[in-house]
Amino acid sequence: MTDPQIDFAETMAKWQAEREAANKAARGELLPQLRALGVTEVAAEYEGYGDSGNVEDVTVQPAGIELPDDLRTKVEDFAWSVAYHQHPGFENNEGGYGTLTWDVTADSITLDHADRYVECSHSFDEGL
Repeated sequence: MTDPQIDFAETMAKWQAEREAANKAARGELLPQLRALGVTEVAAEYEGYGDSGNVEDVTVQPAGIELPDDLRTKVEDFAWSVAYHQHPGFENNEGGYGTLTWDVTADSITLDHADRYVECSHSFDEGL
């Protein structure tokens, strides 16, 4: 008989490796397309809460470059996937949000992420 905790940990590690490989492949596909358009930077703002979320906005530098719709969708999917890989489950409950900034020239990604949470302070006084 196998230990369910070990099975769960192995499954999570497998999923993490699969996401990492998929992100690497997407990055390798997107990078030459963005460079061919002259894009030097991509900024994608994302937000998630209440068990759902999405990329709210994508901007590119230099200003004035328009991403084709299919490329914009791929960039949005990539940004969400990278954010989710680093902060799985951030879309649950109060959620989280952030900005993925991709320096396309240097092929370097920065993720500025924040998680929301509810804090409670409880006290109980009896017989005062």
